[in-house]
Amino acid sequence: MTSSLTIYSPAGVVREAAALRRAQKHLVRLGFDAHLDESALAKHQRFAGDDEARLAALHRVAASGVDVALAARGGYGMTRLLDRIDWALIANSVAQGTQWVGQSDLTALQLGLLAHAKGCGPTWAGPLAADDFGRTAEQGGVDDITEACFVEAMHEELEAIGFREAGAPRGTAPHDGFEAEGLLWGGNLSMVCSLLGTPHWPRIKGGILFLEEVGEHPYRVERLLLQLRQAGVLQAQKAVLIGDITRFKRAPHDRGYSLKSALAAVQAGCSTPILTGLPHGHEATKVCLPVGAKTQLVVQGRDVLLAWGHV
Repeated sequence: MTSSLTIYSPAGVVREAAALRRAQKHLVRLGFDAHLDESALAKHQRFAGDDEARLAALHRVAASGVDVALAARGGYGMTRLLDRIDWALIANSVAQGTQWVGQSDLTALQLGLLAHAKGCGPTWAGPLAADDFGRTAEQGGVDDITEACFVEAMHEELEAIGFREAGAPRGTAPHDGFEAEGLLWGGNLSMVCSLLGTPHWPRIKGGILFLEEVGEHPYRVERLLLQLRQAGVLQAQKAVLIGDITRFKRAPHDRGYSLKSALAAVQAGCSTPILTGLPHGHEATKVCLPVGAKTQLVVQGRDVLLAWGHV
């Protein structure tokens, strides 16, 4: 049975309509009945339509009963809508089977749903239509792993992902034998921190928190992580998984300070294990992660397995 899929734009403006058209065609080739929401290409300043238009699109998709709701892109804009979202409507759509997929700015929607309707079912931290499925051949085309994970997840066949822990000295496996179970949650680091102290913050204890970031110097990443640590968030989790943190520029006065240094400084004051290497973030290769699902984490050597199908 063909899955219906709507591409909608709840945040930043789609800068190239052609990318969205390519994404739609590619998704059709993958077997989805893919179409664009009526305001997917709307423009207002840097947004995909004004706040009213984007809020209406979000609610329209939720009420449609579509199988897959795929965000066109991230950017900025979801935060403006949080106080007016009909969370019961979104939660009901999830309960009825709509799979919401996205990342970056969509972190605010996914975590807001955990805060307002915990237990309604997971959403998916995963690809974006224009950024991932709209890639040209010159841009490297659609990543095979990203595509395969997405298709399996949307067909309810993805039950686990694996990766190799990065950053440890050669010949070492600092988290070998570690195991944990907890609610999987997280997303873009800046967006996660932006929700602290708001009604849209999910108060999760004993969870598995995953984080990614783009375009932020390691000292800013460290500062954001320290905010989470000083707020007691990191200590309340069973594990923290660090995804891609990329596209930042080093400064001449860093003098050896690096992302590795930043993460080590955070880990030094936190007993919760921080594991790196999760293939998720603002790069071409990204796995799909079920935000809000009960998940099991198992580490063997430097190989990490994250499973949710039978927890």
